[in-house]
Amino acid sequence: MSLSTMSTTPKKNLMLFSGRSNPELAEEVAKHLDVTVAPEEAYSFANGEIFVRFEESVRGCDVFVLQSHSEPINDSIMEQLIMVDALKRASAKRITVVMPFWGYARQDKKHRGREPISARLVADMFKTAGADRIMTVDLHTSQIQGFFDGPVDHLFAMPVLAQHIKQYYATEDLVVVSPDSGRVRLAERWAETLGGTPLAFIHKTRDPKKPNQAMVNRVVGDVEGRVAVVIDDIIDTGGTIAGAVKAILEDGASGVVVAATHGVLSGPAPERLGGCGAREVLFTNTLPIGEDKHFDQLRVVSIAPLLARAIHEVFEDGSVTSLFDGNA
Repeated sequence: MSLSTMSTTPKKNLMLFSGRSNPELAEEVAKHLDVTVAPEEAYSFANGEIFVRFEESVRGCDVFVLQSHSEPINDSIMEQLIMVDALKRASAKRITVVMPFWGYARQDKKHRGREPISARLVADMFKTAGADRIMTVDLHTSQIQGFFDGPVDHLFAMPVLAQHIKQYYATEDLVVVSPDSGRVRLAERWAETLGGTPLAFIHKTRDPKKPNQAMVNRVVGDVEGRVAVVIDDIIDTGGTIAGAVKAILEDGASGVVVAATHGVLSGPAPERLGGCGAREVLFTNTLPIGEDKHFDQLRVVSIAPLLARAIHEVFEDGSVTSLFDGNA
């Protein structure tokens, strides 16, 4: 057959790869996509160096590399970078990095002189490794999208979390509470989604020299007699949220439900959240929440259907924005 008579119709192949930090999420995403997670060999040497090798050809494929940047966070990021490098060198057609939680996202600007902007560094490293596109969920600040020189699909967990609230608290008088003034716009979207509930926010102060510590000062807004839905993106040590729940209950709320996207849950967080008085503490599974981090009020809803739909839209050259009624 001469070159002039060969068929030029391209055949598209989707391949999903998973790092070792959150394989359960990857398997669930694969199930929704009706694919299998591609086989690979991955292990760490005695000194901590990471090795990855893929067991099937990826030449010309549209590949998606899923890894949650969970603890140990530097290992998780490095493993995903190495996977991207291996895929680039194996001639993958397009590499989409799926990081449900963007590591170092809280370091998105300089608070004081001589500080890093680590969220930008992470973006630069993935671009250098060979990533064509990044998909992530609920960035700490939206401007991080501009740190990566390429398309960034910024997905929102609010519809997933809000559906749970609607299902179990439909008969309650609700008030949406922002944990600080910086999340008021997100709280407004929550209030609209829940049918126009009132808003309140926590006035707090934070010392930039003391990470993971904030002083809850007072509740601004009327929460009396209502079930307060406290929303946030990341809960790490849980001190700020636990303090907010106590302040809201002292102001006369009939109950408090906490809804957050990323459950980092470091150190004393499970104990603090379990003992703060909240009826429920709701997270997605963007980060794995192991048995050692469980407490009675914990509820986890899956982000896998949303990730799968977004991956499908990217693969089919569709619209990710359409998943959020054009509001993405």
